[in-house]
Amino acid sequence: MTIDPAAETARLVDALGPERLAMAASYTRGNEALLVIGLPVTLVLLWLIVRSRLLDRIAARLAGRGWALRTLAVCFAFLIADTVISLPWTIWTDWARERSYGMTRQPLGDYLGQMALSSLISGILGALFLLGVYALVRRTGRRWWVWGGLFATTATAVMLLAGPAVIEPLFNHYQPVPPGPVRVALEQIADDVGIPHDRIFMYDGSRQSDRFTANVSGIGPTARIAISDVALKQASLAEVRAVTGHEAGHYQLGHVWRQLGVIAALAILALFVIDRLFARTAAMMGSRATLDDPVGLPVMAALGAIIGLLFTPVLNAMIRSGETAADVYSLRHVNEPDALATALVKTAEYRYPRPHPVEEMLFYTHPSVEKRVRRAMEWKAGHPAAPPVHAAGSAPPASPPPPRP
Repeated sequence: MTIDPAAETARLVDALGPERLAMAASYTRGNEALLVIGLPVTLVLLWLIVRSRLLDRIAARLAGRGWALRTLAVCFAFLIADTVISLPWTIWTDWARERSYGMTRQPLGDYLGQMALSSLISGILGALFLLGVYALVRRTGRRWWVWGGLFATTATAVMLLAGPAVIEPLFNHYQPVPPGPVRVALEQIADDVGIPHDRIFMYDGSRQSDRFTANVSGIGPTARIAISDVALKQASLAEVRAVTGHEAGHYQLGHVWRQLGVIAALAILALFVIDRLFARTAAMMGSRATLDDPVGLPVMAALGAIIGLLFTPVLNAMIRSGETAADVYSLRHVNEPDALATALVKTAEYRYPRPHPVEEMLFYTHPSVEKRVRRAMEWKAGHPAAPPVHAAGSAPPASPPPPRP
């Protein structure tokens, strides 16, 4: 039976209903506004930290304790102070607003507890990272920004390697996916991308969010498939296969390595701009620090926030390209176009499916849901009976057992 991809796409998206589409538009455009408004909020908070002279006082107290200890202490104090001073804003944007749109049911106490743990880990790891950056500023001279960008990329790769095994279990409970059709389906996808069966997990993602999600994270020996418990409650078996196939596509296509290359280039460019504008920005913020002094970290962070916002469309374009390729991978290797489409429509509640092209270009990390559903329907129209195409070296999977009633 032939289908009209455009009509089928419109039917699937319109099935959300006008109220849910309006709420999705409100939520999405509110997030976009917060991204822009967040910059002046961040700059004001950083200016307050500079004017408080908190970092100057800590540096003065540790003046005779050695450069490394002084730098670590100042960097850690800045990261914690920044978290504390921005706490009201963060609670509103990341918790209260999410609850108001029904995106999470996480109690405030649990949210704050996880945020405290995250801040502590980020403070320790961030201080160590910044110690390395300031060491490069001191030791590599005028080209520190090249070495700093490469160091930032290396640190990102280390986090990708260690994060799934070390960091993520601190925030969620991971356990093997129980036996059954979902487990069989995930094992088939794992075989296609070369991930061992003992690296397939389910985690309590509903603790933080009601969004249906799965991911293939890590690199090398830490690579794993993880699926939120929300998926087992809200998704069909076909949707689990389609979404996990999409995530497996990111892994199989090596998107992480492409992203690291882009991160390296952008990090070098960002640090170059910081190097050129630091002194002028420090004077504007009322800081007497020099580039190699960690007391000037709020100045560096202010420049980083501005540069980060300007880089957002570039990063988003790269991510959208990868998302498109992963969708195509799922269609080719899992061949569940209807399930991929219905799973994508579920994400439309927090990512408006019909954005203006300029809005999509500037703010969307994923292609619009309407475009992605249309692609799935076009695949279905062009491959009505095509079997899944398995990765090289993998055998076609056995048929999974029927779902239990």
